[in-house]
Amino acid sequence: MSNEEKTLEQVLWDSANVMRQTMGAADYMDYALGIIFYKHLSDKVLESAAMTLVDAGEVEESDVETEAQRQAVYQKYYSDESFRDDLLDSMDMDYTIKPEATFTALMDEIRAQKFQLEHLNQAFTDIEQSNSDLLGHLFDDVDLHSTKLGSTPQKRNELIADVMTALAPLNLDSHSGDILGDAYEYMISNFASDMGQKAGEFYTPQSVSTLLTHIITSGNEEKKGFSAYDPAMGSGSLLLNVKHYIQDADSIEYYGQEIKTSTYNLARMNMIIHGVAATNQHLHNADTLDKDWPSDEVTDFDAVMMNPPYSQKWSADKGFLSDPRFSDYGVLAPKSKADYAFLLHGLYHLKSTGTMGIVLPHGVLFRGGTEGKIRQKLLEKGYIYAVIGLPAGIFYSTGIPTIIMVLKKDRPGRDVLFIDGSKEFVKGKPQNNLTDANIERLYNAYKDRKDEEKFCHVATFEEIEDNDFNLNIPRYVDTFEPEPDVDLGELNKEMAETNKQIEANEKELLAMLKELTTTDTKKAKDLQDFIHLFE
Repeated sequence: MSNEEKTLEQVLWDSANVMRQTMGAADYMDYALGIIFYKHLSDKVLESAAMTLVDAGEVEESDVETEAQRQAVYQKYYSDESFRDDLLDSMDMDYTIKPEATFTALMDEIRAQKFQLEHLNQAFTDIEQSNSDLLGHLFDDVDLHSTKLGSTPQKRNELIADVMTALAPLNLDSHSGDILGDAYEYMISNFASDMGQKAGEFYTPQSVSTLLTHIITSGNEEKKGFSAYDPAMGSGSLLLNVKHYIQDADSIEYYGQEIKTSTYNLARMNMIIHGVAATNQHLHNADTLDKDWPSDEVTDFDAVMMNPPYSQKWSADKGFLSDPRFSDYGVLAPKSKADYAFLLHGLYHLKSTGTMGIVLPHGVLFRGGTEGKIRQKLLEKGYIYAVIGLPAGIFYSTGIPTIIMVLKKDRPGRDVLFIDGSKEFVKGKPQNNLTDANIERLYNAYKDRKDEEKFCHVATFEEIEDNDFNLNIPRYVDTFEPEPDVDLGELNKEMAETNKQIEANEKELLAMLKELTTTDTKKAKDLQDFIHLFE
């Protein structure tokens, strides 16, 4: 990394410091992520143009080593009308950005103090219109005319110029992780107190995402055309983690749904940044529980993964009893807690040979009522394959302990693996963390599916039935540690030493009190009374 380049964390901190002057973290995150995405698209255009021209023999590699050189070369050949169409065709991009609308060009304007906010706004519009199916409305949350940026056009202009300047040193290619997901996580972890509701979107920490996707892809690493579905996808980071475990990553089909438009757009950006082909991403902006999706063509998947909002309210309308997602269970999840509604929706879309993993609060393991009836039916069908208890305090949005419930449809037996992972973490601030070693231990326990004292247990269906279908982990994994025996002789010795020390301290204090003097009669009497207490 050159001296001019900065890490993702550094530029986010710098841009946040600029924007915190006028708005809350929930708002400036939308601006920061939107502009980072625009920079990514722009950088890719310049890189593609440079590579195309080098391959065509028009320029030498030494002519396009720097960003400024790539911008100049792109400007030159794009401006040549006889060359432009061939250049764009050879670049084979899903979108186009004119040379004067690249991030680099606008940064040149900023340095020359010629930048106008409308130039950036037009760049956003042009990008969206260049491929409306893929990019339409992607920059809706980056409202450059909002008074949150400043009370006057000039103040708004200056603020965005400062933000772009803060983000300019970011080299996206040098960041090996999930750029927008990592940015989202960084913003939440560093500015959670400022973010309020935004921080409560149940973002899935990378460590939990890693464990979950490792589990639901297990055994399918060599499968081509692997299909993954997340009905509550958020920023899409959970879905995108699948590619780390499937060998033919380019053949993965991603299906995801998200109710919040701004978060849905973030997931779309994430897919594009990760190079997912437009034909391989199938994302939908709607309420997962309100109406089933997908309902045409592909409707079941090799893997279903989900970290839905915990115990969310939903309509639980009686009409859902005839909905094929829920009809087999005879009852609905209660209005006050949609946890099992999300679970049954995901399970409905799971292939008979697939694996589903869902993050849920512990209450789903033991609550009664309609939830108890649904849980019993799932167990009788043999669908619940494993319950993995996670440590408390690893989510940004809640300190409560959570679980990963793993479900399979077509498998022998009805036993359930219980893993108590509550102690598998390293304490951190503000959140606890699952380390690589913690993740490996939990995953290996899942794969081995064997009893391990005080850690995991494979419970038979009869054992679970005897427990009235209560799946609370302590019923199956005994983690009780007896208190060590007390050595009374050693305790008496310690108490005697303590009493001696107290006696010595009292004598020292009494001597100090006797040295005190005063001419005030009342204070002198009070002092003597106080001394008598120690004599």
